[in-house]
Parts: sequence; C-alpha cells; structure tokens
Amino acid sequence: MNPLDELATLLRPAGAGVYLVSTGKAEQLKLQQQLYGVSTEAEVQQKFRERLAQLASAKGVMLGIPSDVGAGFRRGANLGPQAIRLALLQRGKLPPSLLDLGDVFVVPQLLHDEMLTQEQLSATRAALYPGVTEPLPVSPLSIAERAWELILQLNPDVKPFALGGDHSTALPGVMALARRKQIAVVQPDAHTDLLERRLGIKYCFATWSFHANEAIGRKQRLVQLGIRASGKTKEHWEKTSDVRQFWASEVLKDPKGAVDAVVAHVKSLGVSGVYFSNDVDGTDEKWADATGTPEPGGLEPEWLLEVIGRLGKSIIGGDVMEVAPTITPKPDSVERTVALAARYFEATVMAALG
Repeated sequence: MNPLDELATLLRPAGAGVYLVSTGKAEQLKLQQQLYGVSTEAEVQQKFRERLAQLASAKGVMLGIPSDVGAGFRRGANLGPQAIRLALLQRGKLPPSLLDLGDVFVVPQLLHDEMLTQEQLSATRAALYPGVTEPLPVSPLSIAERAWELILQLNPDVKPFALGGDHSTALPGVMALARRKQIAVVQPDAHTDLLERRLGIKYCFATWSFHANEAIGRKQRLVQLGIRASGKTKEHWEKTSDVRQFWASEVLKDPKGAVDAVVAHVKSLGVSGVYFSNDVDGTDEKWADATGTPEPGGLEPEWLLEVIGRLGKSIIGGDVMEVAPTITPKPDSVERTVALAARYFEATVMAALG
C-alpha cells in the first residue's frame, strides 16, 4: 500500500470521524455536504479523495481528531471538531493554502494501541479495515500519529493543524514534527498536563505534555501559558520538568510585559519552529466555558491573539483543543466558546501561513 492509499484508508471525510449508525447520521451527512459543498454522500467521498491528492502542494493541512476518550472530568470534546469546522466555514477566512484532509476515525472505547491486547487489535483491525492485511493502527492517537507521519512523508514542508478532541489528541502531531525538527511547544492551558501517568495510564489529557516535553528534549522548549489549576507550584514544575511557565496571575498583572517575555523566551531557544497547542480552558471561563474543565482567572482572548501574532511565521503547526459543545453552563456558552475557538484556529493558521 503506498502512503497516499494508506492515508485514505486511515482517515474519513471531514465530520465523519465520530462513529454513527442511525441517530445523528443525517445531521452528520448534512454537515459534510456543507463542508464539501456537495449534495450526496458519494460526492463527499469523491471530494475527500480529491483533497488527499492535493497534499503534495499544500502549505498547511488540518485534521479533526474527535476523541474525548483521554478526558477526565466532563466529556463532549469529541464533538468539538465538527462545531469548530462549521464556525470556520461560516467565517470563510481560512487561506486556500490550508487543506482539510478530514478526520481521524474514532472507535470511542479506544485511545492508544499500546493499551490494547493483541486480540483486541486484531478484532478492531478486522472491523475497520476489512480485507487489509497490513497491521494498521486502530486507536485515535495511534491513527493520528501514523497519519501525521504519512502526511509529512508526502509533504515534508507542510504545516500540520489539528482540531480536538481532548488535549491528548495534540500529542501525535507534536511527536511527528519532533522526529523531523527541533521544535518548541507553546501551550495555553489552565493545567500543566505534566503527569507521567494518571491512574496508571500513560497517554491521556493529563499526561500528554509530559510526553511532548520528552520528545522535544526538555530545555524549557515547552512553554506553558495561563497555568492556574495545579497541585504543585510553578517552581516545582520548572525545576522537575525543565519547562518554562507563565502563570495566569503574572500574565494578568503585566499583560504587555508577559507577551514580550514569552516571545523573547521562544526566540532564545533557537528552534526550527513552534507548535502552538491551544487548550481553550487556558482562556478565562467567562469567554470559554463550554469545555470539560473551565477555570476562572484565566487569559484574555486578545492577549493570546497578540501572542499568536507576535510568534507569526515561527509557528509551524498547532491546534485548538477541549471545546465541548455539549457542556452548556450558560445559554450562550457553546456559541461563545466555539466562536472563540474558530477565531484562535484561524489566527494560528494565518500567522503560520501568511
């Protein structure tokens, strides 16, 4: 199987990564028809394959990874990618050089292939890839990492962007980039996500930053913005994990100085580029509360947008994570959060691609 055919086997059309049989199926197809500008399911598939064929000439690509299996408290981020995509479609501002390659297909009980028995791997491979003899991955994080590997193999200069999903779905893109370049990760987030394991689990929303930090070689190349919900101090994390943190309290105290300090630190690292991994709960909950773990006292949207703009073309990939459209603390929670997530994603892509 050549790389492009393997990619077509692993992925699904945009909006189809959430597994549906009957309930919700019509709404899913309607969304796909809107995203692809067509009227039938066959045309959706045709457009999906046509976009895959354009990969070699793209400057940037995006994938939806609609998995919240790695989440902890309140779930619903599996519906984040389709909600953000619809908002992006309505805004109509993404550059044509960004190619939407569709979704990672999610078996909702699985997270990473390392967690599965050989029996389960075989059973799920038979269900997902009938007639395929190659041992393809079956869990969302494993599929996503393989997909990013294939994408970068087919177009080494392309910039990858993801729509999550809980924050564990950021890890595959970081891992794929880190194998090819020396990168930094800038992570707006209320939480550090720096546990090596959580309840014995290696990969989840609370551990992904630990593994990303190891992959990029530590040395303060992981830069965390907006931390405010942690059982340990800033000094603990910076000393034990060799990260650089800008807690929300210090950012709010001197926003301009904090922007300058973030940009200066990133520039001092001498890396090839920045992956900007934006957990929406890094933003204060008054702006973004349709998420699993909203927190008060967080970052202001305009501050984060300024950071994105100042990092500019040093951004070589990124994501928006943890948008959960089923969580509605207030009547306008979903509208506000999704609109802001689309704005963040758009700004990150525009900064990177120009």
